[in-house]
Amino acid sequence: MLFTGFSEHTIDAKQRLAVPAKYRNQWDAERDGKAWFCFPWAGTVGGGGHLRLYTESSFTKLAQATDDEAKLAPDPDLALLKTRLFGITERLEMDTAGRVQVPKLHMDVIGLTSEVAVVGAGDHLEVWERSSWVSNLRANVMSLTELAQRVQAKGLRTF
Repeated sequence: MLFTGFSEHTIDAKQRLAVPAKYRNQWDAERDGKAWFCFPWAGTVGGGGHLRLYTESSFTKLAQATDDEAKLAPDPDLALLKTRLFGITERLEMDTAGRVQVPKLHMDVIGLTSEVAVVGAGDHLEVWERSSWVSNLRANVMSLTELAQRVQAKGLRTF
C-alpha cells in the first residue's frame, strides 16, 4: 500500500483517531492485515516527534528483516534497538468506524495533542502535531531538492 498526501484530523477524548478514508478505502485485510502497528518516533519538523503507523503486513516484514540478524548474542546496538522499538510498539485494531485508539503513553512521550495531521510517508503513515506540520510545510517543500540530493549522495534510492 502506498501512502501519500496528508489530512487534518482530531484525536477525540477517548484517544480515537479516524484513519482517513483515502487510506481506509485502499485497505485490503488479506494483503494489509487486520491491524496497524504504532510507535512514537523522534522527528525533525519543528523539533517534535510523531507517531508511525504501519499496516500489520508491512510491520511484520520489517520485524522479520531484523530477525535475519537473530543470534543468541546479537550486536548490542541491534539488541537495544529491538528492545526499545518493539517494547514501545502497540498493535491497534480499527473499529467499525475506521478508528484506532492511540495509546496515551505514545501521545505523552512525543507531546501530541488532539489536533493532528495524518501524513502519508510511502510505506507507512505518520501522525504529527497539526500546528507543527502546517507551520513547517512551506520550508519542507522548499528543502525537497536539497534533501533528495543528500539522500542520493548517500547512495540511497529516493523514488
